[in-house]
Amino acid sequence: MTTAALDSARIAHLGEVLAGHVDRGAVTGLVSVVSRRGDVVVDAVGTATRDSIFRIASMSKPVTAVATLVLLEECTIRLDDPVDDLLPELADRRVVRRIDGPVDDTVPADRPITVRDLLTFRMGFGGYFAPSPINDVAGPLHLSVVAPQPSVPPEPDEWMRRFSTLPLMCQPGERWLYHTGSDILGVLIARASGRPFADFLRERIFERLGMKDTGFSVPAASLDRLGPHYTTDPDTGDLTLSDPPDGQWSEPPAFPSGGGGLVSTADDFLAFAQMLLRGGAPILSRPSVETMTSDHLTPAQKAIGGFFPDDFDGRGWGFGVGVVTRRDAPSAPVGQYGWDGGLGTIWRNDPSEDMTAILLTDASFTSPRMPAVGADFLTAAYAAIAD
Repeated sequence: MTTAALDSARIAHLGEVLAGHVDRGAVTGLVSVVSRRGDVVVDAVGTATRDSIFRIASMSKPVTAVATLVLLEECTIRLDDPVDDLLPELADRRVVRRIDGPVDDTVPADRPITVRDLLTFRMGFGGYFAPSPINDVAGPLHLSVVAPQPSVPPEPDEWMRRFSTLPLMCQPGERWLYHTGSDILGVLIARASGRPFADFLRERIFERLGMKDTGFSVPAASLDRLGPHYTTDPDTGDLTLSDPPDGQWSEPPAFPSGGGGLVSTADDFLAFAQMLLRGGAPILSRPSVETMTSDHLTPAQKAIGGFFPDDFDGRGWGFGVGVVTRRDAPSAPVGQYGWDGGLGTIWRNDPSEDMTAILLTDASFTSPRMPAVGADFLTAAYAAIAD
């Protein structure tokens, strides 16, 4: 038996596959969403329910990119303008001569940092996952790229002041470095709009899309829907409690992280994903969505970027999203875009199939590479396409 867009028997098999991961202890609870051409299947397994709230980590990045595009469409900011006026902490920067060299061996920046640099993670600073003296200095200042810890960073002005004391890792526009651009965009959005970043997201995106459970913290009345979160031992697969329901997401953070601080639900994030898939209404225009979901990296930048050597072989980077540029698997068609959250979440939009796939779990990934539960989810979701 089939529905108009999804094969019901294969969707049932997807549920069985995900239940197997819960039974084997990879996660204790998860919610999956597969939506294609109007058919929507939501499945909750283990300790989770459909309205469970999850820490979505780096799935915050596309939300921050959309908020930036809102201000771009209003002409409050411009894509290729320097950000110095709004972010004077980023003006007149120094740059280390070598990314793995001494912090005090610097040269002047060739040019200012632009909004485009922040959106494409080519601002000159971010996740560099090899030995680097600048990482050693950034860590104690809570400026390095680590798993989200909402209670740790200081408020935005102090965070930016600390950032201004460090040189950049490379010249603006030179290479892709993960994460930091999204955090700085959150500060930029607040200063450009005159509204706290959390309030801007709520008023301009979440309320308009009915995303009632998405934000940087969980109200006391909803904490019973925020389950515990676990880290996974990469050798044994055993789960260890890393954050209880009344832990770091139970209070509003001093620094709302545009790179990794949001919580959300399956239905909330589906509303966000579907907004992009239908062309942006009522938040953005279609041209903005098309620009956001296009590949902006050059071949030279891909050759030295990514989390591992072949990371950009079949993928590029847009504004806050990864973009598939070569089909290497049935579940990764060219033009598909989305991103994962290292605390255990996955999202993909596929315009060619009018399809959204979302997986929310309660256990951190152990590597930037897709874990088995995620790979199986996407494989089975695409296998369920009915025609």
